[in-house]
Amino acid sequence: MKITTTPIEGLLILEPVVHRDDRGYFFESYNKKTFQSATGVNIDFVQDNQALSVKNVLRGLHYQNNPVPQSKLLRVLEGSIWDVAVDIRKESKTYGQWFGLELSAENKLQFLIPHGFAHGYAVLSDVATVFYKCDNLYNKECEGGVFFNDPAIHIDWKIDLSKAIISEKDKNQPLLANANNLF
Repeated sequence: MKITTTPIEGLLILEPVVHRDDRGYFFESYNKKTFQSATGVNIDFVQDNQALSVKNVLRGLHYQNNPVPQSKLLRVLEGSIWDVAVDIRKESKTYGQWFGLELSAENKLQFLIPHGFAHGYAVLSDVATVFYKCDNLYNKECEGGVFFNDPAIHIDWKIDLSKAIISEKDKNQPLLANANNLF
């Protein structure tokens, strides 16, 4: 497994070793021992989530607060997305900065987003199926969010925002400066 660091400490890009032949391909998408050895991160994943979305859907920016924060390990099973993480750790030197990358069924990249980040994505393909592992169970009381188009963050979502399909909940999230952020 190849690990790539990003300009924001804690965010990692994982590239599995893909074995291809005339039958197709095979790769190990997750192995706890290999993951820990390659990343130096000890995470116990306890919940898997999967979401299907159509082109121009924008989901986010979401996080789960202390005392039950969630780290996520994301990958795309079908299609492609522009995946974004925003550093919401108040004491971090990169607070309020974002990092994005394309995750697709074709490139098979995985994105590790640890505690202290808000997360969202925009669908680039006609349809996308996103799969992700979480290290804590969903907890409604700890749910938090940041407005996807916060001018202080200025995320390039790689889609035309006038055509974006966004939930009412996500349209009404607070700006980062006003978010209930316990990191």
